Amino acid sequence: MNTFNNIKELVSTLYREEKLLSEMFAKRRLLNYKYSYALEIVDFNEDRINSLIQLSVIRENGGLLEIDDQFLDFFEQVLDVNEEINLSYIDENIKSIKENIIYFLNENNENRKYSYLKFIKKTFRKMGIVTLRSVVDLRRNIENTFKNESNYKIKKLKLENLDEKRSVVKGLIMQTLTLINEEELTFFRNATDEELNRIIKDLKYSLSESSHNLIEIEKQIIDFLNQIKHQGEFLEKLRKLKYLKDQFRIESETDIKQVIDRKNQVVFEKRTPEPLNLLIDFLRDDENAFASIKKVAKKYSDKLNYQPLIAESISDEYLENSVKEEVMINLEEVRNHFVVTSDNLFNFIMNYDFFKEVDFNYRVTIFCQMASQFEIELKFSEEYAIHNNVEYALVYPK
Repeated sequence: MNTFNNIKELVSTLYREEKLLSEMFAKRRLLNYKYSYALEIVDFNEDRINSLIQLSVIRENGGLLEIDDQFLDFFEQVLDVNEEINLSYIDENIKSIKENIIYFLNENNENRKYSYLKFIKKTFRKMGIVTLRSVVDLRRNIENTFKNESNYKIKKLKLENLDEKRSVVKGLIMQTLTLINEEELTFFRNATDEELNRIIKDLKYSLSESSHNLIEIEKQIIDFLNQIKHQGEFLEKLRKLKYLKDQFRIESETDIKQVIDRKNQVVFEKRTPEPLNLLIDFLRDDENAFASIKKVAKKYSDKLNYQPLIAESISDEYLENSVKEEVMINLEEVRNHFVVTSDNLFNFIMNYDFFKEVDFNYRVTIFCQMASQFEIELKFSEEYAIHNNVEYALVYPK
């Protein structure tokens, strides 16, 4: 098996066969992309297809072609269209971080120590992205399963399996937070790195977003399972009635007549015939239709012709464009300024310059919003203070 010698050869090969790979990637779920289709795209040059096969970019099996799993996974991950939820990847990252933290704490050489720290930062950065992507994939798979799976038993089993994956993701998020906040405090005190602190803050925010989304996903799964149960019970009852009807036993073995007699829905009433509207083309072209129109017009000719009231012209001042600008408060930006201070949150907001006039009540509201939204990143003390008859807890950055 041949391999690419360098990045330049890899990129140039993918670029040269971009048309074929794009077509095969778009039809990757059909699993029946014929060799003849690919031959037509490459202008019947078999060497181009054989080159991709030898370099393991695509595989041939019985006259059918498909993109190799390694490249297919790469394309799906980069384009964020993968459907499989890889939970083991998150778990492996947690283990790798723990191992490299041990190496970092026991290493005396500064160069090798920096390489361990660089790996830890890179892995933490990927974990936030992968966790959010797993949650998004989980929600998409749940909705697709509920909407597209026709077999109710398989639909229920798939949703239950996806619910188990949701629990696994939730557990991995808790493991990551425990690793950061409790288990490796010595490492975070020794590794005084500004980039690492920023990565950890972004990671905590991503994990917080993922946790909130998992709560909504849990509610969605419960709702879908309840709907499936209700629909399954309804279909089972419908099948029984259909069987009794086909056996001509429905009236003798059920009380369907009595039930229908007690009902008074519109569906059981006789339908009232509605007048038929004639086609415009028939009224315009047919001579008999024209004669009928003249008779109707003559019948109503003695009626008064009312002139419609014409509205006054719109004033020009209502047509003038007007632009209203308003300065919005970005809570994340306020958070970023606060975490680098040693002040408490309430005093910080009271003295913060929002670039517009903000009264005391609105600043109190901003304090409550930040304490709620960024709870994971803040440290709540047991001390309280009072300002302008408002009692508040002393909150500091972690």
